[in-house]
Amino acid sequence: MLEKTNGGFLVSQLKQIQGRVFEKLLNDANIKEFNGAQGRILYVLWQADSVPIIELSKKTGLAKTTLTSMLDRMEEAGLITRNYDKADRRQIRIKLTNKARELNDKYNEVSDRMNEIFYQGFSDSEIEQFEGYLSRIINNLNKSGVQ
Repeated sequence: MLEKTNGGFLVSQLKQIQGRVFEKLLNDANIKEFNGAQGRILYVLWQADSVPIIELSKKTGLAKTTLTSMLDRMEEAGLITRNYDKADRRQIRIKLTNKARELNDKYNEVSDRMNEIFYQGFSDSEIEQFEGYLSRIINNLNKSGVQ
């Protein structure tokens, strides 16, 4: 392995800049109902609704404590509801409200614009290769056992 690498620093920097750009795009699209971090939660729920908190934590990469406080704010804003699983009352499922479902198209427009900015100048094969590398890094980090 190389003696000096900057991958972790670059990913951290990318996350910070990407977050600011995404917040601006949400603002420009007049989306005030949620912020970028909450959009990550909504994105997962738009793919598959009624998700257990533990699964939502894994899919978003958010710690359960962080996720819980974000879900509190989203529930207050009328974006999600918490429902006890009928088969296992210890498990709480997060479900979208109609209000949140109606925001999906606006979010997709912002997300498409973000992808245009993010991948400007990249070929399809470069995008696939880049995302493959990122997936491998995420897998390596998940295998480390630290959650």
